[in-house]
Amino acid sequence: MGIHVIVGAGATGSSAALELAGAGHRVKLVTKSGRGPVHTGIELVAADASDRAALSRIVSGADVLYNCANPPAYNRWAEIWPPLSASFLKTAETTGAGLVIMSNLYGYGPVDHPMTEVDPLAASGKKGRIRAQMWTEALAAHAAGRIRATEARASDFYGPGTGNSHFGRNVPNLLAGRRIRVIGDPDAPHSWTFVGDVGRALAVLGTDARSWGRAWHVPSPPPLSQREMAARVCELAGLPAPRVAGAPSAMTRALGLFSPVMRELQETLYQFDRPFVVDSSAFTREFGVVATPLDEALAATLNAVRGEVANVA
Repeated sequence: MGIHVIVGAGATGSSAALELAGAGHRVKLVTKSGRGPVHTGIELVAADASDRAALSRIVSGADVLYNCANPPAYNRWAEIWPPLSASFLKTAETTGAGLVIMSNLYGYGPVDHPMTEVDPLAASGKKGRIRAQMWTEALAAHAAGRIRATEARASDFYGPGTGNSHFGRNVPNLLAGRRIRVIGDPDAPHSWTFVGDVGRALAVLGTDARSWGRAWHVPSPPPLSQREMAARVCELAGLPAPRVAGAPSAMTRALGLFSPVMRELQETLYQFDRPFVVDSSAFTREFGVVATPLDEALAATLNAVRGEVANVA
């Protein structure tokens, strides 16, 4: 059993921490607040991961460091990510811990085919370029023998703890029978990644030597449109077919005049107005891990949302 340091207690970091702790590993979960899931195998640590000296002290003696941080302010990524990423790289180099990076599909930019890990990181948007640069620097350090690095890439999340995701924010409205308005084309095929599968994938990458030196797509089920996902939620919940409408691009542009976050979303609208599909077969072939069946994952999502609603009531 090893010592694993995870930075970030959002849905992905918490899922990975619980997965590793459940397997008997010792986990340190680092956040600025010091909060996170309660488990006997998880030590909650309050620290700022951009403080290289502080992070190095926490990681000293650990086997693996996981970057599951997720700066919420889209409009500040260019300010926040470079020093934070540099802190992870230098900490991995000085401590000898392997570095597992949790990432997304932004780096590829618009494509007209199912994305694979060998596709070029050709994003033209600012956020995609930032993500691509983070991996390029980590891979260069790996190739130079300074660190061991790997990266997990996932599509849009769903599952417990993902209430702020594109799909997650609509689930309470679906359960309440309200019409939902989605970004882009409601009928465009889209890949979705269950957050539980993200945690499993991160745990595999941090404990299997075959992972190092390349990126991997987290196992994800066959694509479904936003309308199809909403319909399946309603079917499982025993509700009538949902009312789903797309938000016109003019509307999102108008909202961007008043909201910095909506303004930043403009460069990723291509992910929703056309097919956006990920090929995760490489991970399954190499590690034998498959995506959680859709209905099982959606059932867990529904249970979590119902529990949140009950707690609020």
